[in-house]
Amino acid sequence: MRLATALAILSAAPLHAAPCGGDFNEFVAAMSAEALAQGAPPAAVKSFFNGARIDKAVLKADHSQGVFRKTFLEFSQSLISKSRIQNGAAYSKKYNDSFNRAMDEYGVSRGILLAFWAFETDFGQVQGDFNTRNALVTLAYDCRRPEIFQPQVLAAIQLTALGDFDPATTTGAWAGEIGMVQMLPKDILERGVDGDGDGVITLKTSAPDAILSGAKMLQHHGWRAGEPWMQEIIVPEGLDWAKTGLDTELPVADWQAMGVRAREGDLARGMVGSVLLPQGRHGPAFMVYPNYKVLFEWNKSFVYVTTAAYFATRLEGAKAYDAGNPDPGLNGDQMQALQEKLAARGYDVGKIDGILGAATRAAVQKEQARLGLPADGWPTPDLLEAL
Repeated sequence: MRLATALAILSAAPLHAAPCGGDFNEFVAAMSAEALAQGAPPAAVKSFFNGARIDKAVLKADHSQGVFRKTFLEFSQSLISKSRIQNGAAYSKKYNDSFNRAMDEYGVSRGILLAFWAFETDFGQVQGDFNTRNALVTLAYDCRRPEIFQPQVLAAIQLTALGDFDPATTTGAWAGEIGMVQMLPKDILERGVDGDGDGVITLKTSAPDAILSGAKMLQHHGWRAGEPWMQEIIVPEGLDWAKTGLDTELPVADWQAMGVRAREGDLARGMVGSVLLPQGRHGPAFMVYPNYKVLFEWNKSFVYVTTAAYFATRLEGAKAYDAGNPDPGLNGDQMQALQEKLAARGYDVGKIDGILGAATRAAVQKEQARLGLPADGWPTPDLLEAL
């Protein structure tokens, strides 16, 4: 089956969701019927589901993502090291031609690609040992996010038909991502690139394929060629803190008029940006530009994306951030209590999980403003007590 045919089949009809959480055999039968209805070869469908099973380890991993409860300083300091920066420089040199192509063809900076490559698999060294077929089937069957993972199962079946996916032996991360930059099957099918020119797309073993595929994926999601994504800044004490955060985007000239300035060099002229304070007004401060928000298409975690964006600037020569002296934050139990109080006041903070994500930050900022506290989006024990 040719790739163009596989893509046409995958997009030919909307997915009729298979029943989640019930009888597993009925689920497999429904998914098989959907794949066949969309034109997948019967042999590929049979091969894909032969031996498929629920992987309880996948469900455990999905329900326990405690690493994202770390603060930005904790998370970034745990992931960014001198050796990782040195490795990034070495891989940048080794695959210089591929990174130049990523910039020339897709407009994506090598720093961004190196940062995600490092964080996702430590430059390909740790790609995960979960059976990818079982991981995808498990998450498609589970009722938490079937609308995300059932299309990924269909895409994996198409990759099976193309000979690019072995259901029995392909391994990767618990969430079904494959290869050096951890891409899901649908992204591989639609945006995989043969970077080394060998006629096949092998994201597990070919760094050029992984680099160019990651760049094409970011371009697809709206990456703006040649534009910055983040700069460290210095903010004045008298800044209107309610204007900070991702919900407010202003011309850089307006921020400069308010006293915001770059810690190094100049802010990006003629652009719009948001002032990001990951741990409040006394911690690190960044100006983030539209490209920063595109990174959430790679990973939905605020602390992960912010750390990756910052690491990318380090890989391109920026200084280490000024950590400042943030006000004490909340522990996991306190954060959950805060989320419960915010939800009771009508805010949509998503799952009550003790993770300070973008939705919780936005709600915190509004409550800080209502209570007359500095509205910098950083929850403190004082805020929890005031609520």
